[in-house]
Amino acid sequence: MERKKILVTGGAGFVGSHLCERLLKEGNEVYCLDNFFTGQKQNIIHLLNNPYFELIRHDVINPFHIEVDEIYNLACPASPIHYQYNPIKTIKTSVMGAINMLGLAKRVNAKILQASTSEVYGNPFVHPQVESYWGNVNPIGERSCYDEGKRTAETLFMDYHKQNNVKSKIVRIFNTYGPNMHPNDGRVVSNFIVQALKNQDITVYGEGQQTRSFQYVDDLVDGMIKTMNTDDSFIGPINIGNPHEFTILELAEKVIKLTDSKSKIIYKPLPSDDPLMRKPDISLAKKELNWSPKVNLDEGLEKTISYFKTII
Repeated sequence: MERKKILVTGGAGFVGSHLCERLLKEGNEVYCLDNFFTGQKQNIIHLLNNPYFELIRHDVINPFHIEVDEIYNLACPASPIHYQYNPIKTIKTSVMGAINMLGLAKRVNAKILQASTSEVYGNPFVHPQVESYWGNVNPIGERSCYDEGKRTAETLFMDYHKQNNVKSKIVRIFNTYGPNMHPNDGRVVSNFIVQALKNQDITVYGEGQQTRSFQYVDDLVDGMIKTMNTDDSFIGPINIGNPHEFTILELAEKVIKLTDSKSKIIYKPLPSDDPLMRKPDISLAKKELNWSPKVNLDEGLEKTISYFKTII
């Protein structure tokens, strides 16, 4: 097989680093693009000696020129702490980054995949969330820079496909966890594991009855690659997530047990616009990709805890 040239924006981030590694293992030439706002060089340092891997420091807000066959557009802070730190930068990354990468895909006739998010559903009135649901999103809230930025990026991907025949794919990613997560990214899995390993109080917001569906990063990478490899007529959007639903309180108790921690659970007020329910309907992924997650929560948490033990 001919070696594909693949660009991964946000390639030094949590998900991007796993994707780069997998694409290299499949025999591709990988260009990792990152401005290191949230990405970390340590996530991809073990790949730097690979002759088919190239690291490029660049911000997708600015145009970029390269000859590639495929583009995975992952560039955007994905945790609330990071995307709320500079909300204007966040929405510029989502919107202008999408425009620049779609323009590149159009020029070089590359397939391009947008890493969208379950946050496009907002605080949903439909449960579980199916791709045909338009969502319930606050356009002026604290999370809007991320939610609306990703929604606009989906619009751009669809319009570039319709108007310019760009070979577009859209995946909606549900809560994902695993090694290479930033220990201070504010996401619930990393928060709980770090607090538990340090025997600190574990912070649960509200009464902990809000639900999430957690997927291990290897399952996500598998779903993204399968989506990229679909026929050009399939665009999506398509949900990639684990439909097994847990309350935040159940997650906290599970992490305490798996880490053998002395941590106590404390409760704080629920942040504004925090979704009360999150569970993907993956019927479309099963039908179009023959994909469903393989790693259960206990197995995935054990691998993630082992990783955090090495960095804390």
